[in-house]
Amino acid sequence: MSSDQYEEPNFITKLGYDLMLWLLSSVFNCFFREIRPRGAFRIPKSGPCIFVAAPHANQFVDPVILMGQVKNETNKRVSFLIAEKSMKVVGVGHIARFAMPIGVKRPQDNLKTATGEISIDPSNPLKVIGHGTAFTKEATVKGLIGLPNSKGNAEIAEILDDSTLLIKKEFKKVAMDILKSPTKYKLADKVDQRQVYEKVFAHLSHGHSIGIFPEGGSHDRTDLLPLKAGVAIMALGAMQHNPQTDVKIIPCGMNYFHPHKFRSRAVVEFGHPITIPKDLVDRYNDPETSKAAVQELLDTITNGLKAVTVTCPDYETLMVVQAARRLYTNEKTLPIPLIVEMNRRLVIGYNHYKENPEIIELREKIMHYNENLKRLHLPDHEVNKAAQFNFLKNLSILIYRSLKLVLLLTLALPGIVLFTPVFIVGKMYSNKKKREALANSLVKIKANDVVATWKILIGIGFAPLLYIFYSCVGLYYFRDFKTINKFFLFWLIYISGATVTYSALIFGDTGMDILKSIRPIYLSLVTPQVLSELKIERKELAEKIVEIVNKFGPELFPDFDHLSKIQFDETFEDKKTEELRKRRRLKRKQERAKAKESLPSSDSDAESLSNAPIFANSSDAESEYSVTSTSETEGEQTINSTGISSKIRDTLRERRIHDENVNDVDDD
Repeated sequence: MSSDQYEEPNFITKLGYDLMLWLLSSVFNCFFREIRPRGAFRIPKSGPCIFVAAPHANQFVDPVILMGQVKNETNKRVSFLIAEKSMKVVGVGHIARFAMPIGVKRPQDNLKTATGEISIDPSNPLKVIGHGTAFTKEATVKGLIGLPNSKGNAEIAEILDDSTLLIKKEFKKVAMDILKSPTKYKLADKVDQRQVYEKVFAHLSHGHSIGIFPEGGSHDRTDLLPLKAGVAIMALGAMQHNPQTDVKIIPCGMNYFHPHKFRSRAVVEFGHPITIPKDLVDRYNDPETSKAAVQELLDTITNGLKAVTVTCPDYETLMVVQAARRLYTNEKTLPIPLIVEMNRRLVIGYNHYKENPEIIELREKIMHYNENLKRLHLPDHEVNKAAQFNFLKNLSILIYRSLKLVLLLTLALPGIVLFTPVFIVGKMYSNKKKREALANSLVKIKANDVVATWKILIGIGFAPLLYIFYSCVGLYYFRDFKTINKFFLFWLIYISGATVTYSALIFGDTGMDILKSIRPIYLSLVTPQVLSELKIERKELAEKIVEIVNKFGPELFPDFDHLSKIQFDETFEDKKTEELRKRRRLKRKQERAKAKESLPSSDSDAESLSNAPIFANSSDAESEYSVTSTSETEGEQTINSTGISSKIRDTLRERRIHDENVNDVDDD
């Protein structure tokens, strides 16, 4: 598709996009307890952008959350690249068509069973031996050869004869073990992606934005998967296709707290825009340096994503880092974006010093402390409160909270009962999809990345049908009341049922918080000695963590100074974003006023808040990653771009000094 053939989305298409996004965002606000943006002021207000998001931990939920945050902050509509296979999924495909997507054909989606069986040459892992095969007739160079049930696939490099071919890269270990003996296999032809790239180039050259998850499919790993080169090719190709196009790449970190669970939390962090210099585009145009230019940009994107995501080599490391962060902050509640920031930087420090004897010893102590918490079924943030033994006071608190819990449960019970069928069906169906996804994937650990998607889809589809059923039951019950308008009664019952259910959601959140706080109080009454010992262990461990962080922090991060007196407001991100919103609202208001008064437009307004220094763009909003900085090592770039900021230090110090007696609930 050339730029001249490009069709601008019409009003109806844009309206459909906005309505779909509003509806899904409303549903997501029910599923998630909180969705927060961070660094949204960094998103360019105009011009084409490529939103590069990772980790892809929540299948079809991720793009909708990102689209919603971008629309709220900048009014940009983001068209995501989506596999054509996904467009055929019932429910998902119908919704996706409203999102102005760009469909992508993937060769792995076209794999079909071929003739004969294959095995691997024991002396050459790149050589595939056929048994009763017809490679010259059925296989194609640069096509795929794979195993059933998604056990692995590889690109075909060369076809030697009907029973021998070479692959570009050897199969993974699981597939290699299977291929030690002859086994069934599948083949797929090479897919020509030129049409997709042309659509992307045209979309960007007309000033629109696209979104992409460069890892490929979704997963539930704690670290990023290797990024596909397509995102770099799209950015460079768009600027080659139209030299007037100035594409910005925005790294987006999708950070979740238990992404598959109902009423969990999410933070979408936007990194600094990556600018593509002209000399890199020139190198991309040169066939001799094209591949190197793509790799250089891909490395820059990878570093940008690492700066806005929390990545760990394994789940155990993530648990240790989260425990260290809780202990270091002395159980004080922090804003969710700040929690993400601390987790990320503790991961960097841990990975850098993990072979140090002090860190190894600290890790063992943290694991032991976590085991004690698990044994008592006690969250970390409740340890100090539970260990404060005052029998009469704790007993009165227990009775009060128990009565309050009963009251909230009574208020929430009708809604819970009405919605229980949705919970049951959603859990059963999502678990079924989870098992299917796990069986068909080599990268998923538990396949939790598909759970939230199917819970939400079941809720969207099944809940309205359920409330229609309740309304019909109500009509049947009142069938003998001739004076009641049946149409009015139907909708009255429907709306009442939905309202009662939503009220249960509100009461349920408060009730769950109280329920979690009851066990520590109960333990303080029956096992005070055990809790006292646990409190001492926690105190000693927290002191050790603070000591180690303050010891190694300055060595790793140049700007680390735990004695700094620089004050930094922890709500900086929110204030920056709110300033931009105010300026945009003011600008729209002024434009409407001018149009109404039929006055000639002007480039600036002397009374505009944007002319005042406090509302002017900060250097932070204008700063960008430069591809030319990739001469540094990846580790240096990561450290320099994510050094410990005074924001974290001063927030913690202020809370330690002034908030010792504040009872907060931990965000995890």
